[in-house]
Amino acid sequence: MGQSELRELREKIHEWAEQLGFCQVGFSDTKLEDHGKRLQDWLKAGLNADMKYMAKYGNMRWTPGRLKSGTKSIISVRINYLEKEPASKRILKDRSKGFISKYAQGRDYHRTIRTKLKLLEKKIKLFCEEKNFGGFESRLITDSAPLLEKAVAEKAGLGWIGKNTLLINKNSGSYFFLGEILTNLPLAEKGKEQPNLCGKCQACIKTCPTQAILGPYTLDAKRCISYLTIENRGAIPEKYRKPLGNRIFGCDDCQIVCPWNRYAKHNLETDFKPRHGLDNEDLEKLFLWSKEDFNQKTAGSAIRRAGYDGWLRNIAVALGNAEKGSKTANVLLQKKGLSSLVDEHINWALDQHSNDPT
Repeated sequence: MGQSELRELREKIHEWAEQLGFCQVGFSDTKLEDHGKRLQDWLKAGLNADMKYMAKYGNMRWTPGRLKSGTKSIISVRINYLEKEPASKRILKDRSKGFISKYAQGRDYHRTIRTKLKLLEKKIKLFCEEKNFGGFESRLITDSAPLLEKAVAEKAGLGWIGKNTLLINKNSGSYFFLGEILTNLPLAEKGKEQPNLCGKCQACIKTCPTQAILGPYTLDAKRCISYLTIENRGAIPEKYRKPLGNRIFGCDDCQIVCPWNRYAKHNLETDFKPRHGLDNEDLEKLFLWSKEDFNQKTAGSAIRRAGYDGWLRNIAVALGNAEKGSKTANVLLQKKGLSSLVDEHINWALDQHSNDPT
């Protein structure tokens, strides 16, 4: 395939991606060693908490050729998930409500993005066949393989990795998902990277409720509310329970204050719309979900990752931080005895209300 055909294919991929609902597409090379070095330093510092899988695959995360032999470039796509306003400050201020990170309020994004990527992959394959280039090979990734996808997206020109370690786009902020197609086609382009525009801004570092952002571009997962409420399988350390507030699954604080999210774009994708009222639901109602309720209402949802006990653990802490109310203790007591993990956090929550001078 010659250069003119590669240029035509890139143009077609941009066109097809837009038709499929992606908000942007770019092309990265496979040279991720610098990002791999930063990951190794982060792991050596023990900042990955109990996420042992982050160190499990050696250099595979920054060596795409180990994920798909013959990979010469990576097609990187992003799709906005913000359904309406950026994360609601009103919910954070109303301690009777449960705050759930925006990305998790709708259907799990993996299947949605993978379906779109398959269609994009098919169009590329047909193009190659029409041009008598029969050797097209590829692998789709939707957070489904050990790849430094933010590094790939940065090299593809989709944004820059900000001080909060999230990818930020100057025209769309950071409320978006990523996906990739590894391919043997030499699609990478030079000079497409966005410059880092964080400048002197420290908003994300200053606002983090648990001071998890130790400094620019350095996140301590052990302190991060997203880790504590999702990946963490044990107790939430007591020193972080008050700062957790009413955040019961994830945390958007560093995105809420990011100046670039003034430009966050909305998406009409049905799958990303909030389900079961999870953008504005009472803590007490959520806490009283049975295990059957949890399984039914989190089917196809990222929330399932926390598990039922983790869900109750998180809400118990949030109820401990809620304004004192006559019903709160009775609600908490209804879930006692399910597990020692949940009981520990219920007891803590009950103590907060019994010690409340009001």
